[in-house]
Amino acid sequence: MTVSAATSLSFTDNLPLVRGKYEFDAPLARYTWFKVGGPAAVLFTPEDEADLAAFLRGLSLDVPLLCLGVGSNLLIRDGGFDGVVIRFGKKFARIDVKETQIYAGAGAPDIAVAAAARDADLAGFEFLRGIPGTIGGAIRMNAGAYEREMADVLVEAQALDRAGNEHHFSLTDMDYSYRHSNLPENLIFTGAILQGTPDLKENIERRMQEIADAREESQPLRTRTGGSTFKNPDGHKAWQLIDEAGCRGLRVGGAHVSEKHCNFLINDENGTAADIEMLGEEVRRRVKDTSGVELEWEIRIVGESAEDRS
Repeated sequence: MTVSAATSLSFTDNLPLVRGKYEFDAPLARYTWFKVGGPAAVLFTPEDEADLAAFLRGLSLDVPLLCLGVGSNLLIRDGGFDGVVIRFGKKFARIDVKETQIYAGAGAPDIAVAAAARDADLAGFEFLRGIPGTIGGAIRMNAGAYEREMADVLVEAQALDRAGNEHHFSLTDMDYSYRHSNLPENLIFTGAILQGTPDLKENIERRMQEIADAREESQPLRTRTGGSTFKNPDGHKAWQLIDEAGCRGLRVGGAHVSEKHCNFLINDENGTAADIEMLGEEVRRRVKDTSGVELEWEIRIVGESAEDRS
């Protein structure tokens, strides 16, 4: 194992003893939908929640942390992440159904939660069929699609703080707004209790299929993209503002704005994170010039540029 020469922190020599797995100078592009980004100084896959809590208790508070789900809503810069990236393994993907409630671990794919609800004759989770992420990220950002969001189903969120202490947050505690929760950024969500309503399985399946068909028709699903790029501003649709600004098909380096749905940025296989970020910023500039509206990134951008890391 090697430690990145660019890593400026000494924490890699003093990591806590864990039952999970450490990987040093770990390539991250393979874990993201854009397929770009530099390495993590450390990639940590905890064995379970107790292992994660012990890790947090033994880690210096100065060490940057990043939680990684399926990498769908994330752009990691080309210089990588000079800290610890936590990747949730199978034990964080647990889904349990009890009567009309579902417990879903942070690593559970949204689509798997929707399917488990359908199989249990529980409605209200169909919108998760249209969100390409995991429950941990959905909790954090109040993820939503097709006129529903996490605020409509959340009963309780569970999280660990940087000291490894467990916390339970009610829906009110989350203080949700559009694509945002108001809890501290340093919390690591580990799971949630979600509330459904009984319905016939065939009704639920029909609605899920309608969502799947709508995504297939309108979104560039089989491309190297990160999902919806910008939040919808109040009273506007981001894609429409982008289209009206003449950005459909706009290209920077190896990245371009999707012609199929122009709120999606696409890596043409040889693109870099810098290409994608510069393209997004050019889109923001043109939209601001033509409409006066300032688009806000929905995709999370983290890490250092290649120049900063060299």
